[in-house]
Amino acid sequence: MNPDQPITELFTKPDCVQCDATKRKLNEYRIPYVTHDVTKDDNARDRVLALGYRSAPVVIAPDGTSWSGLHLGKIKALRDD
Repeated sequence: MNPDQPITELFTKPDCVQCDATKRKLNEYRIPYVTHDVTKDDNARDRVLALGYRSAPVVIAPDGTSWSGLHLGKIKALRDD
């Protein structure tokens, strides 16, 4: 992991197929990220709700953009090529 590369945030919940698929793609593209479990972390849940999302996964990119769900094109665009 490049310490100078901004970190992507991934908000997940247990037994979430789209969350697991998002993690796999982030790992495949070697995109550094931190995971927040919204079922265990009240602050993480509140952040997701404040953005207007009601389902997981939620991704917050280093530039501040965010989305909910599995979006392969958006994940691919996060790569630091």
